[in-house]
Amino acid sequence: MSTGRSKPPQRVPTLTEVVEIPAAAAPRDEPPIPVGETIHAPVTEADVATLVAAQSAAVPQLDEEQLTQRVLGELQRQVDVLLEQRLRESLTPALARLTDSLVREMRVELASTLRELVARAVTQELSRHRRR
Repeated sequence: MSTGRSKPPQRVPTLTEVVEIPAAAAPRDEPPIPVGETIHAPVTEADVATLVAAQSAAVPQLDEEQLTQRVLGELQRQVDVLLEQRLRESLTPALARLTDSLVREMRVELASTLRELVARAVTQELSRHRRR
């Protein structure tokens, strides 16, 4: 007696295995599926609804306070980066000018101090030679 069912497979193939379907087992009204081609099942409205429900469940709903805090935090980071960049751009030439000015002033002061030291040393040396 034949029940119309084929025997169950002796083992289950892995997903990467290519399984040949015997011609007798293939449906007669549809063309056979070529080996190695991807089969795309039609998407139903129920599939879409399930997917949307799963995605909305996975994304936590934010209240207004949380959203405000998140936006303010991101805005603060952007402002900090922009402010630092602008400060560096504007302070670099100003600091370079100040450094040049400071170096010039220090050279003048150093030259003045050296002149005074040399003048004292010369005066002391001259007074020592006069005492002799």
